[in-house]
Amino acid sequence: MTLDPVMANPSRSARRASRGRPPHTVSGGHPPVAPRVSPGSAAPGRVAKGGAPRKRLLVVNAYFDDLRRDGGRPYSVPQAIGPPYLAGAFSPGLCDVRLYNEQYSGPLEDKDLLGWPDMLVLTGLTVAFDRMRQLTGYARTLNPKVIVVAGGPAVRALPRYSGRFFDYACTGDIEQMQDVIADALGPAYVNRDMFPRFDLTYWFGRIAYVESSRNCNFRCSFCSLTGEGNRYQKYDLDYIRRQVMAVGKRRQIYFLDNNFYGNDRGFFLDRLELLKEMKREGRFGGWGALVTQDFFLNDENLRLARESGCTGLFSGIESFDVEVLRRFNKRQNARVPQVELIRKCLDAGILFLYGVIFDLSSRRLSECREEIAFITGTPEIPLPSFATQAIPLLGTPYFHECLEKDLLLPNTKLRDMDGTTLVQRPLDPIDEVRSFLSGLPVLRGYRRRVLRHMAGFLRRYGRRLSADQIKAVLGTAAMITAPSLASAPTRMGLNRRHRQDRTFVTTTEHLDGCYRPAFRVESRYEDHFQPTMVTDADGCLAGDLAEDLLGAPTLARTGTNGI
Repeated sequence: MTLDPVMANPSRSARRASRGRPPHTVSGGHPPVAPRVSPGSAAPGRVAKGGAPRKRLLVVNAYFDDLRRDGGRPYSVPQAIGPPYLAGAFSPGLCDVRLYNEQYSGPLEDKDLLGWPDMLVLTGLTVAFDRMRQLTGYARTLNPKVIVVAGGPAVRALPRYSGRFFDYACTGDIEQMQDVIADALGPAYVNRDMFPRFDLTYWFGRIAYVESSRNCNFRCSFCSLTGEGNRYQKYDLDYIRRQVMAVGKRRQIYFLDNNFYGNDRGFFLDRLELLKEMKREGRFGGWGALVTQDFFLNDENLRLARESGCTGLFSGIESFDVEVLRRFNKRQNARVPQVELIRKCLDAGILFLYGVIFDLSSRRLSECREEIAFITGTPEIPLPSFATQAIPLLGTPYFHECLEKDLLLPNTKLRDMDGTTLVQRPLDPIDEVRSFLSGLPVLRGYRRRVLRHMAGFLRRYGRRLSADQIKAVLGTAAMITAPSLASAPTRMGLNRRHRQDRTFVTTTEHLDGCYRPAFRVESRYEDHFQPTMVTDADGCLAGDLAEDLLGAPTLARTGTNGI
């Protein structure tokens, strides 16, 4: 995960002054409903012990649905994990904290909740950057004194541009949230322990999400972590234990580490012993994690993981074509035949999950269709959890490659870098590509093959996998063939609203309904509801982003993978 939002934005004082504020001095199940004085919150002017006034904090996971459907996706996995970690930076004795997850609950348009906080903290994936700007416009209209803090991969890639919209455009790890709080509110409001507020994560259900490490020791060219160049970091074992205890007893614990296996085998084995012990204590029914494929080079790893309670592993297959893997600097995936690796994992009683990525700027549609046919015709492997395009995420080596080769389409919008919309010049005619992309998320045209595949898969592995694992396999098939029904079965009426509008090409793609304000906002925030343009009408890098994205190449851009 990339949760990190935080380094002070040097231009914040000037912006605050322009809005009539004095500049700073540097020294589970339901979303929150907050009236102007929310239940359990301090009334305006109320002070805590010691005389410090209480502060109201709202942490939001901003989200744009990749299928352009309205409403939340309560059954999609994984769910956001950033908000509880960020909330842990605030002193519980002096701060009333609320969390809101747009992925789970849908767009935040509640005027009472948006106008409630003294500080609004925003995080989200790259594609959600415009959504963070929109939420800022809402909050400042309703409460001109609100302090807005924003972070995530897009903000880290665009710190100068972000400074136009947020009081704090944050570029560091989550611990720097403490520095922002101290600067904006005062040191008394900082929680030095900074432990995640899992008690506020209303979207955790049978599955709870935690972390045991951050970043990755590999350098895949399309990954935002590669663009940022941060080192793999380990968490203390006691901190990991505290997290598992804090989420309460769950059917499943999922580690949203970027790479649970990492480059320290001793640390990996220590975590397995810890999980084995906690499984015996009845803290969870099973656990899962994301691992890189070097994990599977040692057969002992599967045995030890299974003994500690592991029921499922996600690993980025990306493609079954070795040349594609090499192009993405994903050489660790080419060391063992992919099908053999997957079969070995399933035979060990551990569910294998993965996704596939198609780069239409370097592959013909015929090649992509052949790969889909291979997957759906090979019952030894499960269906992918998702099928998407390669995304030239801002600041990554892949983005710079696309920029240098003039592959980005004219008028590319940042919001369209979601994997479902064409943003690069394809090898095939655009009309053919549009047709392919419209059916890719649901594997249109492959339904009979999918059904035959599932029957064969269940015949082969039905006795090796548990009932919960079989349900997960069926859920994966449902998610990729009927994503709206599977991820939000009670919201199908909302899901139909924008379906007919899509063109699947960024140059002509319509904007989401969220770009139209849900209620009246001040005219000075009109630009917050305009899309961030990555390229101009000629396909050149947009001037607003050039200063951030045309700096010196990072080490990560030319680095090599290593364990």
